[in-house]
Amino acid sequence: MSSVSSMVVLFLQGPPGVFARTIADSLEKAGAKTCRVNLCAGDWLGWHDRRCTSYRGSLEDWPDWLRSFCVQRKVTHIVYYADRVPYHVAAAEVGAELGLTCLTYENGYLRPDWITLEHCGMSAHSRFPDDPDLIRRLGSALPDIDRRPRYRYPFINEAVNEVSWNVANVFFALAYPRYVRDKLYHPIIDYLSNIPRFALARRRNRHANHVIDDIISTDLPYYVFPLQLQSDYQLRFNSQYDHIAEAAEEVIHSFAQHAPSAARLVFKIHPLDNGMEPWVRILRTIAKKHGVKKRVLLVDGGKLNLLLEHAAGSLTINSTTGLHSLRARCPTKVLGIALYDLPGLTCQKSLDEFWRHGSAPDAELLDALERLLAASIQVKGCFYTREGREAAADLMAERIVNDTVNQPDALCDRPPRLEKAVSRGIATTFAQQLKTRGKTERWSHAWRR
Repeated sequence: MSSVSSMVVLFLQGPPGVFARTIADSLEKAGAKTCRVNLCAGDWLGWHDRRCTSYRGSLEDWPDWLRSFCVQRKVTHIVYYADRVPYHVAAAEVGAELGLTCLTYENGYLRPDWITLEHCGMSAHSRFPDDPDLIRRLGSALPDIDRRPRYRYPFINEAVNEVSWNVANVFFALAYPRYVRDKLYHPIIDYLSNIPRFALARRRNRHANHVIDDIISTDLPYYVFPLQLQSDYQLRFNSQYDHIAEAAEEVIHSFAQHAPSAARLVFKIHPLDNGMEPWVRILRTIAKKHGVKKRVLLVDGGKLNLLLEHAAGSLTINSTTGLHSLRARCPTKVLGIALYDLPGLTCQKSLDEFWRHGSAPDAELLDALERLLAASIQVKGCFYTREGREAAADLMAERIVNDTVNQPDALCDRPPRLEKAVSRGIATTFAQQLKTRGKTERWSHAWRR
């Protein structure tokens, strides 16, 4: 096929491991040409064959270098994992300038066993539609979703890839001396902090499940705020908050003023939290400030779905746990920018009104949304087993070659959520990211002191 043979697909950073290379191999089998730019030693570890070129310049010089590279290599597509990584933000802008097809992928919305693949970006930069009527019409005509888990893997598979990538960047930093890590914490400190967390996980979960049972058994109304990881780039670059503590303060202040007097607010720590953010102290300080210290609870471990099934409502910044909340028929308030934040699904009223006037999601609209997601921007597979990688890579290559990403009809001309992001002061461009780099780090250090 001449159209396929003229395709030159450039891969930037992928998830730690060989997944990006696996997609490239599938594309090559289909007749396309592929190439890769390695930005750091971790990238090189996962992929260093003849298709690879290393970039060792500065982040500031990256857009100009990439523009020249794309022109010289006659690149037609750019593919990258994690769209808000600064290098990838610049790549999307360069790609738009040159008229290239930019595609991004991430962990799936539906989970487990799903990977998201869509045009340009995600969350605020997603081109997936936000019109409930369109989603209902398109989704209702699509087949049922195959929800059978096929590609289970132990956490050690993911951990080995993640640790190998980060440790390579620490020990071989001189090989890429100007690489800018998109990490909130130094990898070694991060991993050392996780050791006691993992060691006490079973005890922590047992205690948390008892606490959850007690919360439910009182029959008093409660609201759940599942905390995201402070290091999550989607949180740092797709929300208006520099630190989760800002969101917590906003929520606790509103809760104290407007929630029913008998209600409680339950924060739940993320299961992969490394313990470096002092959530107990942060939440206790804020709750005491607003006079609700005895009504704000913190759960570390246990079953989130059980909490959601009995909750009066749930809040999130932009986590995919929002979808879990919707599936549990729980009234849900999104504070940041999320693809599923739609009229009829999530609360569109103000935060102050949410406590007393949140409503359950429309089950038919949720079903239509998930069907359209599965058909257009989700592929079945995983990053960390050979079977899962190859299945996902073949499907992704097929969609790239056939130009069916975001199809059927789930591709807007412009990101429909971007205007909202801009109005909230969220950094949406590469230049803005350069100016705001380090703000989250300063917040975290301030709280840890």
